[in-house]
Parts: sequence; C-alpha cells; structure tokens
Amino acid sequence: MSKKLIIVSILCLVLLGGGFLWMTLQKKSDLYKTVIVKKGNIDITVLSTGVVQPENRLGIKPPITGRIEKIFVKEGQKIKKGGFLAIMSSTERAALLDAARAQSPEELKQWEDVIRPIPIIAPIDGTLIAKNIEEGQTFTNQEAIFVMSDHLTIKAQVDETDISQIKLNQTAQVVLDAFPHQKIEAIVDKIAYEAKTTNNVTTYVVDVLPTEVPDFMRSGMTANIIFHISSQTDVLLIPAEAIKTEENKFYVLVPVESQLHSVQKKYIATGLSDGKNIEVQSGLNENESILIPELSLKKGKKGTSNPFSPMGNKKMR
Repeated sequence: MSKKLIIVSILCLVLLGGGFLWMTLQKKSDLYKTVIVKKGNIDITVLSTGVVQPENRLGIKPPITGRIEKIFVKEGQKIKKGGFLAIMSSTERAALLDAARAQSPEELKQWEDVIRPIPIIAPIDGTLIAKNIEEGQTFTNQEAIFVMSDHLTIKAQVDETDISQIKLNQTAQVVLDAFPHQKIEAIVDKIAYEAKTTNNVTTYVVDVLPTEVPDFMRSGMTANIIFHISSQTDVLLIPAEAIKTEENKFYVLVPVESQLHSVQKKYIATGLSDGKNIEVQSGLNENESILIPELSLKKGKKGTSNPFSPMGNKKMR
C-alpha cells in the first residue's frame, strides 16, 4: 500500500469520526425533558435565626442592705404585680434577732413581733427568670437579688435584602434548637429601624412574639424562625428552570403536536416564585406538556436567561 493511500485513508477516518461526533452532539443539543403542568401549593418564606430573650428584663434590688429571711417564689414561676417575692430584715433587725435567738425562743418571738420584716414585692406581671439569693444570705442594696421578665420574645436577625418583606403582625413559626420537633406559632412584634453590621453583613433585629409561650422555652435559647410572606393554594405550578425571558416577556417551550421533534414558544404570565417552582397565572392549562432542555451545546441568545433566582418571590407578567 502506497504512502499516499495511507494518508487518504486516515483523512477519511477522521472525517467520518468528526461527522459522527457532530451528528451526536447535534442530536444531544435537541434533547428535552417533558414536564406536565400540575396544580399545587406555593409558600414564600424568609428564614432567619435568633435568640430567645426577655422583652423587658427587670433586676429587683432590695430597698436597704440586710438579710433574706424567707423566699416565697422559685425560678420559672409566673407572678402577678404586687405579689410577695420574699421578706427581709435590715442589718439592725438581723442583729437583734440573732441576739434574741441566743437567749430564748420567747425573746426571739417578741422581737419578731416588735420589728416587722420588710417585704420584697414584684413590680410587674411576669416570670421570675433568676433568683440570686438564698434564705439567710446577706446582701447590699446594690445587688439585683431577683430578675423578672414580662414575657419572652425571639430576637431574629433578618438580612437587609429580606427586611422589606417583613411586616408587623406577620405570622411566623419558631423552632428552638433544643426542641427541634416543637413548632411555636408567633407574630412579628417589632422591626428595628437601625441596622447592625457584622463582618460586612447588614441585618435588622426583628422581635418575634410567641402567641403562647411554652413552658420549655428559656432565655438564651437559639431559635430558627420562618416568616410567612405569601402563599397560594391549588394553583398551576411549573419548575423555575422551564421559564425563559425575551424582551421582558416570559415563555416556555412546548411540543408541536403536528410536527415530530419540533418545539415552539408559548408566552405566559407568572405569579409567585419560591426559587424552585413558579405560579402560572395564564398561558398554560393543567396537564399540558412543557419542555425543558436537558443539554444545550449551542451558545445561548441574549435575553433568554432564567429571570428567577432562588430568592425570587415577586409577581411578574
């Protein structure tokens, strides 16, 4: 076999192989995944983390220096305003009682009746969250011997990109890290006007108030908060990846029934998006087929990208 014939044979093989590869890639570029339009529910939420804290934390200091004689409450107990927390003796009364106790029970009883103890009273309705004293212990009037809170709330850190979606009295759901299977219903109580920036991340503090505070909730617990932004039930839904845009209009690809392997654009109006699914308001019917390209080797045209990011949740038409 001549050298020229060998070269021609090699070139033919290369051309045949290249042609086969080109045809294979062309075929792959036209592969589509068929999706059936179905009805379902869509729920737009914003996720955040936070910490359980007292809304108003009140340290209770005694009126004078002295000693605790009797404590009537325990941590976690709910107390009404004006309720007795403890009784105490001033330093002088404590010294007199100690001296009388050394003499006789009758002497002690006499001095207890003559000089009455001083009550320590709850100034607010709330829960006792800390007891920093024991019976018989002395203290100064600069020490907070009891700590009360009117109610527990969750201080949620919401990113500045999401804060526009948070509204007062909006419903939310709280799950504590310590009790992951317990869901606590709550509402948005306050939204901070001033931002906090940590490590170049700007957030706003949102107070989330449980509609009913469970007994297991404690100050300092870490919480995950789900803010319910918007929802729709029994609406047409399609995958977000199916939607394309062209000149500010949205469309999907659908098969042409009369022509095998042919597709056409179908323009639609969209509603809510949770980043994965899109609500279709018009342009498609339930059980209709749409096509999603599974593999595209062709260079995309300008203006045909998917407009819906994972954070997308605005109505678009």
